[in-house]
Amino acid sequence: MQGREIIVGLDIGTTKICAVVGEVSSDGINIIGIGSHPSIGLRKGVVVNIESTVDSIKKAVEEAELMAGCEITSVYAGIAGGHITGFNSHGIIAVKGDEITQNDVDRVIDAARAVAIPMDREVIHVLPQEYFVDDERGIQNPIGMSGVRLEAKIHIVTGAVTSAHNIVKCANKAGLDVCDIVLESLASGESVLTDEEKDLGVALLDLGGGTTDLAIFKGRNIRHTFVLALGGDNLTTDLSFGLRASNAEAEKIKKKYGTCISGSVKPDETIEVPGMGGRDPKRIQRQFIGEILEPRIEEMFSIVNREIYRAGMENLIASGVVVTGGTALLDGVPEIAEAVFDLPSRLGKPHGINGLVDVVNNPMYATGVGLVLFGAKNHSDNKFRIRDSNIFNRVMVRMKKWFKEVI
Repeated sequence: MQGREIIVGLDIGTTKICAVVGEVSSDGINIIGIGSHPSIGLRKGVVVNIESTVDSIKKAVEEAELMAGCEITSVYAGIAGGHITGFNSHGIIAVKGDEITQNDVDRVIDAARAVAIPMDREVIHVLPQEYFVDDERGIQNPIGMSGVRLEAKIHIVTGAVTSAHNIVKCANKAGLDVCDIVLESLASGESVLTDEEKDLGVALLDLGGGTTDLAIFKGRNIRHTFVLALGGDNLTTDLSFGLRASNAEAEKIKKKYGTCISGSVKPDETIEVPGMGGRDPKRIQRQFIGEILEPRIEEMFSIVNREIYRAGMENLIASGVVVTGGTALLDGVPEIAEAVFDLPSRLGKPHGINGLVDVVNNPMYATGVGLVLFGAKNHSDNKFRIRDSNIFNRVMVRMKKWFKEVI
């Protein structure tokens, strides 16, 4: 593997842990390995059992190593969960020289991010949206332009310090360095959205096992993020209650026969549900499954739609909605999304990659592939090692740099 640049995305999800190995080549990103293992140490995207999560990470990484024929030492890890919050901020500075330099851009971003953040929260991303030079707005890169005043609009994503800490700790215990922690909906956007959709405005919905992640893009930049602590596991639980079946059986039935549009199923179509505790199996109409799942999916989409209106983003998503993630594979999800949001909807699958395209051409791998693409675009030499140095040192370094600029 000497001389080859390898990037690994580690999607630590509620349902599965997935490692995707990408090789950077002159033609782009070649996916050369993938490993997946059921996740039993997370709930709603948050680590609740360190040992189980470490074990699942090791098995997923070993499988990816065997397929790719390389040793994995560092990863880009995804983060999600109800603790994630995003907000917009605004900064303004006076330009020191005749033209705007990288130092001016760094200063205006530092000014925009100088907001009060509670001690129990960690800044995960600072994402520039647009710059203003004097009265000129909508500038993507102001370096080299002349002006006396520079403004920046940014989007700040924060998460609970403990949750970020635990993700890094799990990766470290599995023998891995963490190059960066990446918001999962941001990573998914890298792999399933087109540049035209990001330009015009699009809402990305990543339907995972424990969470539903929303990311709104406009002008190729992220405008809003939101995480809803409802996902595919809630659908499984509903089926388990409705069918009087175990969670494991309900999950199998959901994957094999699940539909979100009960009206599309023939009334005479039946399925067999195994009995619990040695009871005899029973036959039910498949339509009944749709009657259980349809209201829950509609409820989840309605909550997300209310969030879009609350944030005032309803006019920014002209190109429509893209649904991705494992739960989006359920029959009828794009159609329900189209009805609830009253916008064109489609299923998002990873694109813009080479190599094992057929293997990862599935919404459930959107985040893993997106993490590889994010890593290639935002190459980081950071190594967050919990046992060597504290993850919070990053904040201290930034604060010291900011104070030097002020003084």
